[in-house]
Amino acid sequence: MKIFYKFFPVLVGNLIYALIVKLFILPTSLMSSGTTGIALFMNHVFDIPVSLFILIFNLCMLIIGFLILGKTFAMTTIASTILYPVFLEFFNQCLGDYVITNNALLNTIFAGMGIGLALGIVIRSGASTGGMDIPPLLLHHYFRIPVSISLYVFDFIILSCQTLYNPMERLLYGILLILLTSVVLDKVLLMGTTRTEVKIISPRSQEIAKDILSNIDRGVTLLESKGGYSQQKQEVILTIISNRELPKIEKLIRQIDPDAFMVVSRVSEVWGRGFSSKKQYQ
Repeated sequence: MKIFYKFFPVLVGNLIYALIVKLFILPTSLMSSGTTGIALFMNHVFDIPVSLFILIFNLCMLIIGFLILGKTFAMTTIASTILYPVFLEFFNQCLGDYVITNNALLNTIFAGMGIGLALGIVIRSGASTGGMDIPPLLLHHYFRIPVSISLYVFDFIILSCQTLYNPMERLLYGILLILLTSVVLDKVLLMGTTRTEVKIISPRSQEIAKDILSNIDRGVTLLESKGGYSQQKQEVILTIISNRELPKIEKLIRQIDPDAFMVVSRVSEVWGRGFSSKKQYQ
């Protein structure tokens, strides 16, 4: 059952990825980055089917990754290596020449959002999409070149190759596609993990802390502090809450101490009791 839960997101992610490429990139010849971008270039120059090239390229990268980066990396990559080109060919056969829209901007927007979503689902499961993810990892392994820089350089080269047979306007759409993919990917990776950190300074800190524990059902930490101007020692209440609980805790604090000093900030991820593991009551 654990294997199913780990494999299912990879299956869904690659299914969405292939469907998005078929519906929004291939029909209108949008420029793309990564393995898909190389496949589009090879299809134009040598008339090699996109799905076939992706399968061959991914398998080559998988073998190289296995030999250099190890068995663990290969195991997290093998599913996407096979699933993505297989799904892409499946949709090619099923949908044929079906086109939703010929509007380049709409295709770019929905392709960027869809690919970002698909990649996010796969990466959140702990797997890799393989293909052009591997060369930057190899450069980092041997030469310590940051992966993010290598990815951008490869994306630029792949887009530049496609400008040889596409108008410059399509390069702008390609850049927009990459930016949208990156934004949505970041959102998906952080989805459901962002929390709100609240710091409260008040002479009635004990009363506020007690109410947070009983009414909000969140843990609190009391930190010792000293006022920079008054030089008086006082307690700072630190608590982590869900985003939806912020209005409730604000109301609670105002009722106890309207003059309390409160700092609210967003945290990207929280691990521990009440968040990544179940609460325990004693």
